[in-house]
Amino acid sequence: MNKTSLNRSFLRAIIEIAFIIFLFYSNLLMGEYNKTGNGQKKNILYALNDILTIDNFLIAVTAAIIGFIVFEFLRKKS
Repeated sequence: MNKTSLNRSFLRAIIEIAFIIFLFYSNLLMGEYNKTGNGQKKNILYALNDILTIDNFLIAVTAAIIGFIVFEFLRKKS
């Protein structure tokens, strides 16, 4: 693997992991606005403050890395 290919692979990995994290947080934010969430009763800042925690970030990063590894495995398998 040359340097350009390695940089491209690293950039793709970062983008895919970031997208999975985005999906995780958008799902949490949507949950704040369903019947059981407090987002309907309070404002968007409350909802963001409620979901933007260290625990949620660690879960999101862990899930994103696992998801990326699984998708890479499936890509290489086919």
